[in-house]
Amino acid sequence: MPVQRFSDLVRFARDCSPFYADLYADLPPEVNSLTDLPVVDQNAFWAANTLHDNRVLTAPLAEAVVYKTGGTTGTPRFSCYTREEWSEFVTAFGAGLVDAGLRPGHRVADLFYAGELYASFLFVLDSLAHAPVANVRLPIGGGAPLESTVTSLQDFGAHVVAGTPTTLCRLAEHLTSTGRRLPQVELLFFGGEALFSDQRRLLAGAFPNAVPRSLGYASVDGGLLGRPVAGPDTRTHRPFTPHTVVEILDETTDEPIREAGRPGRVVVTQLFRSLMPVIRYPAGDRAEWTDTEGGAFRILGRAEEGVRVGPVSLYWDDALSAVAEADTEGLVTGTQLVVRRWEGRDGLILRLATAPEHDPGARDVLAKEIVEGLNTARPLYPDSVATGFVHPLGVEWTRHRDLVVNSRSGKLVRVLDERPTA
Repeated sequence: MPVQRFSDLVRFARDCSPFYADLYADLPPEVNSLTDLPVVDQNAFWAANTLHDNRVLTAPLAEAVVYKTGGTTGTPRFSCYTREEWSEFVTAFGAGLVDAGLRPGHRVADLFYAGELYASFLFVLDSLAHAPVANVRLPIGGGAPLESTVTSLQDFGAHVVAGTPTTLCRLAEHLTSTGRRLPQVELLFFGGEALFSDQRRLLAGAFPNAVPRSLGYASVDGGLLGRPVAGPDTRTHRPFTPHTVVEILDETTDEPIREAGRPGRVVVTQLFRSLMPVIRYPAGDRAEWTDTEGGAFRILGRAEEGVRVGPVSLYWDDALSAVAEADTEGLVTGTQLVVRRWEGRDGLILRLATAPEHDPGARDVLAKEIVEGLNTARPLYPDSVATGFVHPLGVEWTRHRDLVVNSRSGKLVRVLDERPTA
């Protein structure tokens, strides 16, 4: 739907969504400032946003497109957009593609993934179709055989290749291993993951004249988040004004951060979504302002609500559930997710705290059961291991005192992203 005034959106959500009615029950009738509202608790939001007896939606699910958030299959999380909302979404994102470098006449290969209720392939294709410059769209998809993908790129003279960094690198490795390059490609549009320096080197070998660019910052659940900003730092974006309000909040106090260079968690409000309102919703990322007047911000990595490992999204609750199910003896006293990058791939380490006197053999058995449980609950992870996208899940045992905590609050830091930021 068209962009609404903030106060109108809040009033509508209170009136029509049981979840927001409960969340705002103690607030005055008129709310005119974002900071007067509580930040949404993700666990409560998704517990209410169910397939049946939904308490988040403002109307029955009668006219909408439904997508599933990436990586979560054991407890599916679905986002709904009306026809008008989806049109607003892709039109705004399509305009941002010009900031990323899209030019009139560009032939763009879409190598994102489609099917099973995932959005990225259709989202990028629709955004290109709604972009303000003419372009030729090549809907190849990420699941196509690499050799046929190369043939299509050559036959149609693709200028732009769009996909996740994992997909782009897989294609680049295939090209270099067969002694080929695609010098006609000018841009590599990436999204869904960070792009690291080792990946840039691989891409440069296969696409010698191509410049990697973020095609934009968005998610199925959070919606529009940031449009690209020209420059060497592909992590920098700016909000999709007027559709979106982006906040960066202190990770301890939830107070808005207004100065540049101070990290916090990203919280988003979508002013064009009314079927499934998104109001002060944690996007799952950390960021810092780089230009407070212009509104530019730099994405720093995932926040504690979730983590992206290669092409796989995992949530804190995913790991906690796997530990709780396997640890019937109560050996584990603390859990931390650690994301690292080595040998050109991401990997997830479960850092588990336990007393030192526990039998190492029992720990080994428990670690195996936890990994098996998490792989079963989130099959996209072992699938990505099998295809060489990520390292197998690992377990690292430690003392509880050695778990990393917030230096100001003493609270456990649930997710540590130890990957390089450049």
